[in-house]
Amino acid sequence: MPTLDRYQFAGGTAVLTGAASGIGEHMAHGLAARGSDLVLIDRDAERLAAVADAIRAARPERAVDTVVADLADLAGLESLVAGITEAHPRITLLINNAGVALGGQFHQVTAEDFDWVMDINFRAPVALTRLLLPRLTQTPGSHIVNLSSLFGLIAPPGQCAYSASKFALRGFSEVLRHELADRGVGVTTVHPGGIRTRIAENARVGAAVSEAEAKLAQEAGAKFLTYPADKAAERILDAVGKRKGRLLIAPSAVICDLLARAFPANYFAVLRRLGPPPKKEQAGAAAGSSR
Repeated sequence: MPTLDRYQFAGGTAVLTGAASGIGEHMAHGLAARGSDLVLIDRDAERLAAVADAIRAARPERAVDTVVADLADLAGLESLVAGITEAHPRITLLINNAGVALGGQFHQVTAEDFDWVMDINFRAPVALTRLLLPRLTQTPGSHIVNLSSLFGLIAPPGQCAYSASKFALRGFSEVLRHELADRGVGVTTVHPGGIRTRIAENARVGAAVSEAEAKLAQEAGAKFLTYPADKAAERILDAVGKRKGRLLIAPSAVICDLLARAFPANYFAVLRRLGPPPKKEQAGAAAGSSR
């Protein structure tokens, strides 16, 4: 594969999903500080407006546009992207950061909830990439970032939908990296561990998960989410600049990646031996491992 030059933030336009809080909010500020104009997408209109206003106040020279959208509405993505490209013909960076979590073992979650996770975490990034790829390839040196997860490296019980979506996004990203290198477009796959964001508190739980199970899961998830979101955002943007193909964030991601490589069929048993065994009731523990 050819070696790509460093990504140039200054003068580029970045499309960033999940920009209203957490890693996305910090990446938006970091991109503006590096000289990028911004198209920020989120379903939370109030929080998104606050992020955009803060960036405009700090970086008045930067163009900052906001788009309020629910990425679960896959049918609306074509018109969403048409509006973005009409206002910004030159797109140089796409960051698929938005994500949702769902706690519960496979038999505890409905097909509708499973598909909701897959739509937002996997199908929406694929659709946005497909729709924006013509613009990205028009500018050699462009870049795509897809946020997978620690649970795109390992697949613990209680994370059937979330892990499925993040493993799928990982595979899609790795194929893209190989396909687009000759066209001058880089791809970074990010696997964050326990990042301190709002994704766990906003997670859904399966319809058959009891209230007690859900409470235990939320408490366990909150203890797991310790890595600062601003530090994670900084590491992601540094990886983009260096054209890194793969980024692991937080010790949990590094350790689990090593275990999955060393014990591909039995890593969960090893994890149980290394620490207190995860309780069956913790169906959604650490469900917020990315945004």
